[in-house]
Amino acid sequence: MIAISGATGQLGRKVIHQLLKENTAGDIIALVRQPSVAAEKLPREVTLREADYNRPETLLPALQGVEKLLLISSSEVGQREAQHAAVIEAAVKAGVKFIAYTSLLHADTSPLGLAAEHRATEARLADSGIGYALLRNGWYTENYAASIAPALTHHAFIGAAGDGKIASASRQDYAEAAVRVITADDQAGKIYELAGDSAYTLAQFSAEITRQTGEKVDYVNLSPTAFADALKQAGLPSPLAEMLADSDAGAAAGGLYDSGKTLSHLIGRPTTPFAHTITESLTV
Repeated sequence: MIAISGATGQLGRKVIHQLLKENTAGDIIALVRQPSVAAEKLPREVTLREADYNRPETLLPALQGVEKLLLISSSEVGQREAQHAAVIEAAVKAGVKFIAYTSLLHADTSPLGLAAEHRATEARLADSGIGYALLRNGWYTENYAASIAPALTHHAFIGAAGDGKIASASRQDYAEAAVRVITADDQAGKIYELAGDSAYTLAQFSAEITRQTGEKVDYVNLSPTAFADALKQAGLPSPLAEMLADSDAGAAAGGLYDSGKTLSHLIGRPTTPFAHTITESLTV
C-alpha cells in the first residue's frame, strides 16, 4: 500500500496519474485535506483519506495500513518543519516501513533559505527509525514559466539570479522519479540529487521566449531586495515574494545547478528541455 501526501498539488496529481500506469488503484491512497474537494481533482478509483498537516489527529488514521509513503513537502513555507514532523511521527506510530521525501537540491549545502526546513525534515527522518530516501528536487521549470505572461506584457523578464546556471526540469520529470523510487525495493538510505540534464541562465530563458514568440523580452537583473519589492507591487504576498527573491539569489550562487544527470538516469530518458516547457506554457 502506497500513500501520497499532498495528492491534489501540482506534483502530487502527476505522481498519482503516473502510479496508475504501473500499479492497481487499490494499492494507492491519496492523502488530502478535503476529500470532498479532492474527489473532483483525482481519478475516481483512487482511495482518498483525510490528512491535514495542520491537524495531527487526522494523520495517524490516514496512515493505517500504509507500507510506503511519498511525503511531498508542504507548500506552506515557514510551517513545513512542524508539519513534516507531525507526519513522520504519525508514520512511526502507524508502522510505515518506508518514506520517500521530496527535499531540495543539495539541501545539506544549499544557499537557498528554503533549505533550512528541508534539512530539519531530513534530520527528523534520520532519527525516526523508518527507512527513507531523499528526493532532493531541483527547480521546476514551471516556476519560471509562470512569469512568461507578464514578461511578454512588459517585454522584460525580471529576476535576481544574475548569471547563475539553473538546471531545472519539469514537474512530470520529478513525478516519474518519485514513482520510480516509491515503487522500487532497497531504496532506504539513498539520496538522489535531481536536476535537469542541461542548464540555462535567465537571460537565455528570456531569449528563448523571444525566439518562440517573436516578442522582444529582455532579462532585467535586479538586486534581491528590488526583485522582492517588484513582486510585492505586482500583488504577490510578502512571504512568497521574499522566498522567490531569496531563491534567485541562491541560484546566482549556484544553488540550483547540478550536472550529475541523476534525474534522467532514474527516469530512463532525457529530462524535459526548458524550451519545451516554455512552448507548453505558451499554448495553454
